[in-house]
Amino acid sequence: MSAAILFSQMRPGADWAGRFHRWYDEEHIPARLTLPGFAAARRYEEEHGDHFLAVYHLDDAKVLTTPAYRALKEQPSAETAWMLSNVSGFTRYIADQLADTGRVSGPATCLLAVAFDVPLTRSEEFDAWYTQEHVPLLMRVPGWLRVRRYAARSEQAGPHVTRFALHELAERSALGSPLREEARNTAWRGRLAAEPWFAANQRWVYRLRRAFGGEERA
Repeated sequence: MSAAILFSQMRPGADWAGRFHRWYDEEHIPARLTLPGFAAARRYEEEHGDHFLAVYHLDDAKVLTTPAYRALKEQPSAETAWMLSNVSGFTRYIADQLADTGRVSGPATCLLAVAFDVPLTRSEEFDAWYTQEHVPLLMRVPGWLRVRRYAARSEQAGPHVTRFALHELAERSALGSPLREEARNTAWRGRLAAEPWFAANQRWVYRLRRAFGGEERA
């Protein structure tokens, strides 16, 4: 089971984007996938924008506290140090898996990533809505392949969030399905959506750029 993720976004300069992608594909991700506990990684590019996302699927977030990983992070190569000093829009989140609809056989070319900063007093109802109503309705949408939900840990770089959902889609067209609109127009969702913290959610639509490693564990 892929029990946690490391979710990180960044934006390279337009004049050195090629160098950025070579570094990510040939150095940064391969070095991490040699470590026990890193099950797989996926790189995405923003559909309308210039951010890039890396999602590392971890057997357990404890891999991020091991001496081997700490050495990679705390003693970066010269190229890694330069990249991390020069990219913009950097985020970094560690999140533990709460739920998963299960592995699918088809390719997921599109990712809808959604993040909420749910107040502690509202987390029980939010989780119940997502699990009992929202996900079952979304999974009726043709091409809506998989939904994985996560609780974010407190160590964060970026706007504060407490919940992530990764929606894996066969094609972007699934976002325009009438069945998706039904899922977004229920009375339960309406009650939650009226609250400021819900309305302030973050969402990104990404295209799959490259998959690394085998299938992440289910």
